[in-house]
Amino acid sequence: MTKSLFEIAKPILKQLQAHQFEAFFVGGSVRDYIMDKEIHDIDITTSATPDEIESIFDKTIPIGRDHGTINVVYNNDQYEVTTFRAEGEYDDHRRPNEVFFVRDLYEDVKRRDFTMNAIAMDIDYQIHDYFEGQKDIQNRIIRTVGKADERFNEDALRIIRGLRFQSQFGFSLEKETYEGMYAHIADIAHLSIERIIVELKKLTLGRYVAQSFSNLKDFEAFKYIPFFKEYDISRFMLEMPLPFEMFVALLKVQQPAIDGKLAALKISNNDKRRIHRLEQLVRYMPQVHDKDALKLFVYDYGKEDILQVLTYLDVINHNDIVTISPLIINTITINEVVQQLPIISRKELNINGKDLIQTMDVPSGAWVKIALRQIECAVIAGDVKNIKEDLIEWVKRHVKI
Repeated sequence: MTKSLFEIAKPILKQLQAHQFEAFFVGGSVRDYIMDKEIHDIDITTSATPDEIESIFDKTIPIGRDHGTINVVYNNDQYEVTTFRAEGEYDDHRRPNEVFFVRDLYEDVKRRDFTMNAIAMDIDYQIHDYFEGQKDIQNRIIRTVGKADERFNEDALRIIRGLRFQSQFGFSLEKETYEGMYAHIADIAHLSIERIIVELKKLTLGRYVAQSFSNLKDFEAFKYIPFFKEYDISRFMLEMPLPFEMFVALLKVQQPAIDGKLAALKISNNDKRRIHRLEQLVRYMPQVHDKDALKLFVYDYGKEDILQVLTYLDVINHNDIVTISPLIINTITINEVVQQLPIISRKELNINGKDLIQTMDVPSGAWVKIALRQIECAVIAGDVKNIKEDLIEWVKRHVKI
């Protein structure tokens, strides 16, 4: 188990302790350390209040001060340092209406979601585990800290997070935890879609997504999530890791009669464009029946995207999404076509809109874009060489305005 990131962060704990405060590593980093997994972010919890944290360190950023979290900047890295805290009632199934700063580690960890995330570790790598989180990790079980009904009633996002952990780790849901998720699944309708999407993006990529996705369907979770509630998710099978954008694109192709609006997901424009491109690509694949069609297909959509879609051919087949000719579209033929393409983008054409206008002696208009597309197709098909003089002659003979 690697200790390198903890060693780098140790001076933060030492400085807090030097001022007579308790300080521990906590949360996902400790869980992943115990599981011998790669560690990414280090979170620190302490008995020091936000004011005290800011007085101890030279450079801090009050990213979540009201909730007790201060970013400490040390050696050009940032560390989230959060005061031990207890919480009041939850009114919206997401956030407590009040946060209390406390001086006791137990009071802090008992408010956390799952036992495996409620383990603290001190500067000497001694584990502080009040809820048998290590035992649950060893037994590969996801269990809430305390009563599942209370934890999920407080924060419904914990349901999606729990299923995301199941997808990533392959753990089983403890009986009461499963029942609590089922009982409170409707509460996810109160969550922001942005929070849900963050978890779903990790969940669909999980190594053990089959069981997790099956639970989502059993809970009828998608009925409470914008965009997805328009679709019949019971028809979709997901038994292998899949990028979220690919999942959405395949769902749209599988159920074309439903016009789900991506705006409802509140995802980035880049994500929307990605989904739209993948959707178009998959829809077009059944139309590729011969080598000429394949050339244009590869030219239009590019090797990388096509090969990525082919990676998920099992998902496409199991869900009866489209029928693809494996003899025409496969890894070997795609790579062969890429090597043979005379151009890979319109920018490489040795003719442009200005040339067309001069050649045809007609004012610019929509016809220019149409003509350039005709030229692209002719060059890809091998009907004309990408030489300016040849292209001009081809235009004179074939372009009609």
